[in-house]
Formats: sequence, structure tokens, C-alpha cells
Amino acid sequence: GAAMAEALPLRLLALHGYRQSARRLRQRTGALRKALRGRAELVVIDAPHSLPAGAEDDPDGDDPPRGWWFSGPGTFEAGEAAAAPAGLEESLSAVAVALAEHGPFDGLLGFSQGAALAAMVCALRARGDPRFPVAFAVLVAGFASRAPAHGHFYREPIALPTLHVVGDTDAVIAAPLSKELAQCFVEPVVLTHPGGHFIPVAAAQKKAYLEFLERFCPGQGQ
Repeated sequence: GAAMAEALPLRLLALHGYRQSARRLRQRTGALRKALRGRAELVVIDAPHSLPAGAEDDPDGDDPPRGWWFSGPGTFEAGEAAAAPAGLEESLSAVAVALAEHGPFDGLLGFSQGAALAAMVCALRARGDPRFPVAFAVLVAGFASRAPAHGHFYREPIALPTLHVVGDTDAVIAAPLSKELAQCFVEPVVLTHPGGHFIPVAAAQKKAYLEFLERFCPGQGQ
């Protein structure tokens, strides 16, 4: 009844992109958090691996850029079929620790490499891995890892509800890569937008986020 309508917001663990950090993702999700206010709240965590600073990094930034895994020594290329990807286990552990220490969480929100990581977590969760008690994920500019060592994540359709947000003009993670990731899931919801490599929050996307989140109640992930 009316009391249920005043339910607690869903809690989403948010995973930033490669070369970002929790602080940077928090700065860039102000509009999203405002759009979801009352419906969902984001808790952002840092990836465990810091990267050498690059020319494109903010010189005034007080935190190093970070990443979830590498395709080569200290580098990452989404399209690369890395022979020896490094760092993923530490990142899966970091997500498990965050879910345990800051939880309970209902779902995940990932951006770019963070969305790729969230998809892997979904695969493990769908197989019954008890470290990852989440019910759904919102994957923005995601992709499937090309590393053969990561192929096992995508062998069977991933039975966890997902919303895939795809930028038609994304020059970092091309739209076909994000659509390919969506095909790894059972009944994915795919939301395309005309923009590039960012989390879109125009009226159409805000409506789609809220419609997707309406399917879930707090506490389902447990």
C-alpha cells in the first residue's frame, strides 16, 4: 500500500572507468544521482590498481587514475585479446569486500571498464558465487573482455537482469562492443543514446533508468 511506496531507495555499488577514480566518477554522476534521488543511491569505490599519471590527467587531481585490470604491463586496451591479463582477481575481491563492508547492496552500476567488471560479477553471481549478492546491474559503455583467460565469463547466457546503455557516437567503447556484451545476457534491456562516452541523463534516459529500477525492491540481492 501507501507505506510501501515510501520504500527505501535501492543501493547501487558504482564502478568507475579505466583512468578514473571513485572521486572522479562521483563528480561526473551528479546529474544521475539527482535524477535517481529517492529511487536509488550510488556508493562509489576505487579500483585497487593505480596507474602511472598520463598527459591527459588533471594535474590538480589529488588522486591517481586507477584501473580494474590490465591488458599489458600498466596499460589497457578494450579491443585487445590480452594473452596475460593482470589484476582482475584483486578487483573481484575488492568488489566482494565492498559488498560485504558497505552493504547490503541491491545492484551494480558500472561505467566503461567498470561496466565490463560488473558484467563479470553478474556472471559469477548467476553461477551462485556467494561473494556477490546483487540482483541486477546497469552497464554503461560496457564491453566483453577479449582476453581468452576471461572467456569463461561469457560461455553461457548470464541470467541476471541488466540495463545496457550504449552511446551511438562513443569513440572509446564503440557501440557494437556494448551491444555484443548485451547479447551475453538473458533478456537484456538495451538503451541507446546519440551521445558519446559518458553516462547520459537526458529525460529519455532518466525515464529508462527509473523504469528498469522499478522492477526491483530493496533487499532482493540477498
